[in-house]
Amino acid sequence: MGDAYEREQQNNALLNSLSSKVSALRSVTVDIYDNARDQETLDNANDVFASFSTSLKGSASRLTRMAKQGDTVAVLKVAGICAGVGVGIWLVLGWIF
Repeated sequence: MGDAYEREQQNNALLNSLSSKVSALRSVTVDIYDNARDQETLDNANDVFASFSTSLKGSASRLTRMAKQGDTVAVLKVAGICAGVGVGIWLVLGWIF
């Protein structure tokens, strides 16, 4: 009888521990959801990515038109600028990290 009582107490202690962990997880999840909803982060991120996608498609189509017209100097300038910006970002991130 004493052994069963001891096991019951251990089960109750583990159940209370598990309950507090679930409550903490639920609280964190609700806080994350409330924060995202309040700041409208998801909607704004979707709008930003849609705008970026449209801008990128427009730039690519202009670059394609320019390349089809045979303006190789302009294409090489754009490629050089892109490479320079990429190297610049790589250097800056190398200094930061």
